[in-house]
Amino acid sequence: MSPVEKKSMIVRDHPCLTVSQQCRLVKLSRSTFYYAPIGIDDETLVEITAIDKAFTKYPFFGSRQIAAYLRRDGIRIGSHRVRRPPNADHGP
Repeated sequence: MSPVEKKSMIVRDHPCLTVSQQCRLVKLSRSTFYYAPIGIDDETLVEITAIDKAFTKYPFFGSRQIAAYLRRDGIRIGSHRVRRPPNADHGP
């Protein structure tokens, strides 16, 4: 059973069982139950797009060279951010 299905089984206002007890019964961690994904903000989306364009134009560049290239274009970004940009599921 997927975590989404397990989350749908839990009732917040159950008269007898707490959320913790229900999570334990369906073998779902409470953090998974309460987790709400964060979207990507506009600034991060601009960074990801710029990284993608730079890598497409210069596929032989490494993360430090791409970071330097983007800094010359006015995008303040470090090589660590280039190496591992945030994904849509987890946010920045």
